[in-house]
Amino acid sequence: SAVLFAEAGYVLFAGNDGARKRINRRMRTSENSLSQKDVLVQLRKERGMDADGNMILPIAWLNQLIIQSGLTIGLGRIFGIWLTYVAVSLSAILFLTFSIQITALSIPVVALLIPYIYLRTRRKKKLNNFGKQLPEAIDLITRSLKAGHPVPVAISMVAREMPDPIGSEFGMVADEVTYGSDLVTALLNMYQRVGHGDLPLLVSSVSIQSTTGGNLREILESLAQVIRDRQKMKAKIKAISAEGRMSAMFLTAMPVMLLITLLTIMPFYYSGIWHWTESYYFAGGLLFWLVTGNLMIMKMVSFKV
Repeated sequence: SAVLFAEAGYVLFAGNDGARKRINRRMRTSENSLSQKDVLVQLRKERGMDADGNMILPIAWLNQLIIQSGLTIGLGRIFGIWLTYVAVSLSAILFLTFSIQITALSIPVVALLIPYIYLRTRRKKKLNNFGKQLPEAIDLITRSLKAGHPVPVAISMVAREMPDPIGSEFGMVADEVTYGSDLVTALLNMYQRVGHGDLPLLVSSVSIQSTTGGNLREILESLAQVIRDRQKMKAKIKAISAEGRMSAMFLTAMPVMLLITLLTIMPFYYSGIWHWTESYYFAGGLLFWLVTGNLMIMKMVSFKV
């Protein structure tokens, strides 16, 4: 009885959690008694665009990076958080070092480099998740077409049935088609918002079918298989090049760990040379060669499929 009771509780809570995860952001926004057009405008503004889907910032690459990173808090809150982070970080550096020069030199790293790396990391994570969901979304569209539904209805099924990031993206495509945009333009807008390398294949397939005709279901079935094969090839390459990436990690971490260990065991080991000007040149040279070695290894283990 105790085992059955525990299993019933697990199934109950696990089922509810799965149902919550299946609801994407667009579906949650639609529950707030907003019209379909208001939902589309809100999703665009949350991603860093205006009501018409155009970029707001004058720096196009930065605006596109913010959009593709998947942040949903709006440009105003993003820059507010960024200003707060920069102020707190620089104040902490000034408090720890008591040096205005070091604090000034830290501004490019703190204010520009670290936020840029954070946005790139978020975009990479979103692209990986989107790529894993894309073949399943295309299969869902083909099954809907096989059942006799038109293409906009098939895309709407993806928006209803699949979680983020692909659920909200296809939902925005369906909304744009509903409010007068053609399907190819809506898919191109999704490619600009996401930036995944497999989306041009989908856009080209739909565009060719709309202009020359043909069986879209068979085209999409072949496309889903091609995307899966590309993902398998990428996974094989990643597995083969794992040794090189691990070597880069160990070679990068080893000097740092040795320095930390040495300073922990003998804190005054380097105290006699810290004030030498040559020490900073040596440290800069070591850092340069460390970064150069990592870039060479990255070039050796990076392959385009």
